[in-house]
Amino acid sequence: MTNVTRRNVLKGASMATAAAIAGVPSLTFAAAPKQHFQSPGFYRMALGDLEITALLDGTLPLPLPEMYRDVTAEEAARLLQGAYRDIPTDTSVNAFLVNDGERLVLIDAGTGHYLGKEVGHLVSNLEASGYKASQIDHVILTHVHTDHSGGLIRDGKLVFENATVHVPARELEFWLKTMADARPEGLNQQLFQEAEECLRPYLQRGRVEVFQDDEEVISGFQSILRPGHTPGHSSIVIESGGRKLVFWGDITHGDIVQFEQPDVTIEFDVDRPMAVLSRKQAFTEAVANGHLVAGAHIAFPGIGNVLAEGKHFSWMPVNYSDGEGGDIK
Repeated sequence: MTNVTRRNVLKGASMATAAAIAGVPSLTFAAAPKQHFQSPGFYRMALGDLEITALLDGTLPLPLPEMYRDVTAEEAARLLQGAYRDIPTDTSVNAFLVNDGERLVLIDAGTGHYLGKEVGHLVSNLEASGYKASQIDHVILTHVHTDHSGGLIRDGKLVFENATVHVPARELEFWLKTMADARPEGLNQQLFQEAEECLRPYLQRGRVEVFQDDEEVISGFQSILRPGHTPGHSSIVIESGGRKLVFWGDITHGDIVQFEQPDVTIEFDVDRPMAVLSRKQAFTEAVANGHLVAGAHIAFPGIGNVLAEGKHFSWMPVNYSDGEGGDIK
């Protein structure tokens, strides 16, 4: 009589299973495809009673060492690589939305269709954040460069159909009224054409208002003239709950080189010495007062503080929070 044991039964079952599998094609699964997209580009925080939403228009891979001035390309590359930045360097284009409970106020309008598919995503990220372009009451431009005003229009039509656009008086005068023979040498003349394209549709509908140097733009939004990058380049200041946030505009391009060496300028600066003076003033005030700043071309969300290190400065991003517990009250 055959001796049946538990071991024999298991061994036989195992051999049978192996034989069955041998006659069937092998079952394999393809590796999961890579996903080439990020989550929607918005970041929300509170400043006292104000809701602040940082909006990412996109990132541009820029050859920053070649674009900076008043520094060698080798030195700029050394500083960037020392901070583990690739070259070209992905550089954020940020805009910021303020909800005060009664108004939606957008600071800068992104690039629109002007600078390629890597940017121009402001409206889609605005919608992802819970708002629509038609809800915007005011758009305040820090200056009229195309990466700040290009998003005002699409196919010649108003993107922010119900908004009033507020522009520094010096900016409107320079970009729309300077005759061709009076424009600074070396300045990209296409910028003048693009300024006309972006602002004219709003001007024709009476939806542009200018503000003077260091003037309140609308209630609760104060301007500070920071010329140099452009003639009327201005920062915008809001305050609530004893806290202050200054929307810098283009005080810096990036968060490494011009913090380490504030005398470094960039090819887009209309008046380079004046741009340096404005940057140093902005840095000094941010350190002295400890207020938050929001930069248009600082790594998204572009909100943080400036730290002083002797004659040098550094950038401290806002501490990430995913809820009201970390909001700045």
